[in-house]
Amino acid sequence: MSGCSCGSTRITGVSGKVSDLCLIQLGHYEHDGYVPTGWGIGGGDYIEFRYCLDCGRIQGKFPLHPKTEQEHDDA
Repeated sequence: MSGCSCGSTRITGVSGKVSDLCLIQLGHYEHDGYVPTGWGIGGGDYIEFRYCLDCGRIQGKFPLHPKTEQEHDDA
């Protein structure tokens, strides 16, 4: 397992099946339903991500720029 940018190798994984019971908030935007893809936390029925136990950083390629449903509708 690779280490974090803080130098720690204490990386743990989180995985959970939420079906359509996921709430995401970003400013005034709320998404209630399946886990949205493109947010770095999984997708569909599953929340899946890795994070550092020392600094708390979620592991992956960042920054992410997820679009809200309203932005998808306007595109």
